[in-house]
Amino acid sequence: MGRHGWQGDARRWRLTALVGVAMAALALVLTMLTLPDGERGSTAGTTPDGDKVYGTPAPTNGDARPEVGWGFTHTQYSGNEGDDAAVGRLQKLLADRPRPLPQIQHVMGWGAGNPEPVKGRYDFEAMDHRMDFIRATKGTPVVTLCCAPDWMKGGKSGSDNTDWSQDSLETAPRPEHFDDYAALAATVAKRYPDVRHFLVWNEFKGFWNSAEARWDYEGYTKFYNLVYQALKKVDKDIQVGGPYLVIDSVDPRGSDGGSDSVEGPWGRLDKRSLDAFRYWNKHKDGADFVVVDGASYTEDDELLPDEFGATDKFTAVGRWVREQTGGLPLWWAEYYVEPGDRQDNRDDWAEERRVAVHASGLMAMARGGATSGFYWNPQKRDGDCAGCLWSPTQSADGGREKPMLNLLARFSDAFPPGTRYEKVDVAEDDAPNVRVLADDKTVLVVNTLDRKISAKVDGKRFDMAGYEVKWLSR
Repeated sequence: MGRHGWQGDARRWRLTALVGVAMAALALVLTMLTLPDGERGSTAGTTPDGDKVYGTPAPTNGDARPEVGWGFTHTQYSGNEGDDAAVGRLQKLLADRPRPLPQIQHVMGWGAGNPEPVKGRYDFEAMDHRMDFIRATKGTPVVTLCCAPDWMKGGKSGSDNTDWSQDSLETAPRPEHFDDYAALAATVAKRYPDVRHFLVWNEFKGFWNSAEARWDYEGYTKFYNLVYQALKKVDKDIQVGGPYLVIDSVDPRGSDGGSDSVEGPWGRLDKRSLDAFRYWNKHKDGADFVVVDGASYTEDDELLPDEFGATDKFTAVGRWVREQTGGLPLWWAEYYVEPGDRQDNRDDWAEERRVAVHASGLMAMARGGATSGFYWNPQKRDGDCAGCLWSPTQSADGGREKPMLNLLARFSDAFPPGTRYEKVDVAEDDAPNVRVLADDKTVLVVNTLDRKISAKVDGKRFDMAGYEVKWLSR
């Protein structure tokens, strides 16, 4: 009877056996995925479908343009969390602008988690929250493709193994993982189809040739090209820019490391930066726009000849870059006009002075041909926040406009991409004391002195308080 039963139920037995084997194999796979093993690591909190479209993407209104205008970058703390009333107040404040501000979010760090802790397993929860905020404020979303999961740069795999130290975060992927990072970039593009603009990496972090004391521009360019190709395969109309290189400057009186081709009272451009830019520009597979960043002060934190004159560096850099690229749209991913302390805090200036010098910086970038620029928002959770765009949303009374947001938003409204700038008459005696930018509708005037003046600009005479920023209608 037994043998008869075994043969008579052979088909059912084989099916049961196969199911059992499959279940055992699945259990083994799940065990390998969820238990750290020194190789793969934990996948807790991750999902395999990272490229699944998240939420409700904002309408893209057709093909993207390579210029987005003037906006800001989200950093470690931002306005997407805190008191509900404060967050809502800030969202409304940003959304109700005539031109909602474009906003940059990095894919890892600066408020975003490790996007791919284990190869093929994704965690976009923190980035999803940032995208929710950008969508709610009607901003144009921009993604900076930096930084890289640990396993791509020699670290441990696993959602419990992310090393958030600065040294680790600023390490570039190893060359054997360039393709993996390009695949991650494609996953991000598929997850957020309303992101039409991508910056490839951040400030050449980890791309340094120690043996030759110069940038590893060959390695970065190879990396850039692979990411560029991957994004274009997702959608040929995605806009991609690089090299996001820091354009440093040195004291004009020195001779070491400075370029003779681009210089002024503000300093001389670091030759290593120009060499890196030239190589990328010559060997890139393509670019829809070009990205740089930098400070008006020198590598030694000198503001030459003063804090306002130093911003002329942005004009000189912009004109040089545009000449090199044949006129590609120019973005400043970051710009700085106030040297920081050892903790990178910039709170030594009064807010009036800070706003005035930043206005001068924005003017200088525009004069250099830039059509897009981003303020690095130094947001904090609470307390005083020098230079922040809004009051901290952790407070029920937070989410309110601060002077830097007022400047940035008004500049964005007045001088969007496509603006045709016009010459403005300034009285001869007043010219050394004011900075001016204008189109056919608006004149922006900045008093560069910390005292009251009377100025005649565009045929109008008016008083200005110390460091005042004044907007005139034409």
